[in-house]
Amino acid sequence: MKRVRNYLLYLGTVSLLSVTACDSWLDVDPSDKYSADTFWKTEEHAKAGLSGCYNALAPWRAVHFYEFDMLTANAMPYNEANGTQAIGKGEHLSITPLIALLWKNCNTGIGRTNTFLDNISGVAMDDRLRSRMTGEAKFLRAFFYFHLTDKFGGVPLILEKPNAEKHASLPRDTKEAVVGQILKDLTEAASVLPDTYSGSDLGRATKGAALALKARVLLYNERWSEAAETAKAVMDMNVYSLFNDYRYFFSEANKHNSEVIFNVESSLPDFQTTYDQDIFRLNRPAPLKELVDKYGMIDGKSIRESPLYDPQKPYENRDPRLHFTITVIGYPYNGKLITKQDVMTTGFGTKKYTSYTDNETIPLVERSAFNAILIRYAEVLLTYAEARNEDSGPDPSVYDALNQVRRRTGVSMPDIQPGLSREQLREAIRLERRIELALEGLYYSDILRWKTAGIENNGAMHDADNVEIVIRKFRADRDYLWPIPYNQTVLNPALVQNPNWN
Repeated sequence: MKRVRNYLLYLGTVSLLSVTACDSWLDVDPSDKYSADTFWKTEEHAKAGLSGCYNALAPWRAVHFYEFDMLTANAMPYNEANGTQAIGKGEHLSITPLIALLWKNCNTGIGRTNTFLDNISGVAMDDRLRSRMTGEAKFLRAFFYFHLTDKFGGVPLILEKPNAEKHASLPRDTKEAVVGQILKDLTEAASVLPDTYSGSDLGRATKGAALALKARVLLYNERWSEAAETAKAVMDMNVYSLFNDYRYFFSEANKHNSEVIFNVESSLPDFQTTYDQDIFRLNRPAPLKELVDKYGMIDGKSIRESPLYDPQKPYENRDPRLHFTITVIGYPYNGKLITKQDVMTTGFGTKKYTSYTDNETIPLVERSAFNAILIRYAEVLLTYAEARNEDSGPDPSVYDALNQVRRRTGVSMPDIQPGLSREQLREAIRLERRIELALEGLYYSDILRWKTAGIENNGAMHDADNVEIVIRKFRADRDYLWPIPYNQTVLNPALVQNPNWN
């Protein structure tokens, strides 16, 4: 009995029966209680149940967002919280907190969406609304399963509400089977979800979100032609466009801008973020020199090739995204010149996700309502460029998608010129992803799927003074998959551990 109770807790069977109907879909903390006999009866119950599914995204507002960049040569944490540093140093175990948290939080979301999907058909409500809400739940289930397959490979595929007797001893399904279900869910979601929302519905999953996530899943699984086709479908919707302010793309004022495809909603005081405080005061994440040196010069050349690069003034004439993303010693930020004392971990700080400007001083913002933007249009363009190049090689559409990102108003980097080989264009696209999406939590997945982590995540990482500050270690025979959390393999011996994890 103890095993069953523990399994239910870990699977995320957080009862939706305690969720009340609310005026806003974000209000998921109940004041009333329901029993199994009285819930899943009305449209308001269904709305409340779906709110509980969305609330399972809360960890992606914080720990599962830019945390993953701190596992790479892009950045590092200032301390060992969550075991992030341990993973980056190759010292993680099957009990490392970040690993256990991802497993738990994904399964929480899966348990909630399965419960919703099993009950929605019996609710008395408008059929069109039922169809849309079913699409939203399938999108969310796909999102959670995607994150499991991305880090763990195959996992038990469960498509019904949690049942301890049936599910506590299930073995792992293959990654291919789970990915197949993810794509099925996203295809079905895209067929019923609207292009856009307004008012209090902003932040819900849309058709574009389902297609963009599907394109990412296909890209990560090297299904190049399908990935390019799906990304192109998002582009052809003509719903999204690159926002004209890269520095304040992530901000409360611009939280629903033209580039946002899917985000985790935040609001004060109930659903707040601490980005301003953590990033500014705690220097987390702290960018590494390895990332900073990848930003090119305004002539489009690297710092090694450009005559504009001056080692005495290394941050002048750089790709504008460098100073939009990262704080640098000797440059203004929040009304003062940054000193080593401000960015003690690596000599660099993060600007993304903060409210501060360069020249005006404002007090420390302890709580804010930044939305964690998990999918945006620039990624879709880069997905198309990568997938199309891998599928059929360079063509004008690849250059166009790539250069749209570089031409963004306020960035205006020179175009990548035609004439590159597939291999050369591949490297240009990968570099563009690293720069454009820096500190957004995607680079770790990129080096895993590109199979470059064994090179990039092995060796010394450096601070602004080029002093070795941390050693990254990556075992290619083991670390392309995370270990199944130890307590899960104890509770369920059928969960065969990933290779070379003992």
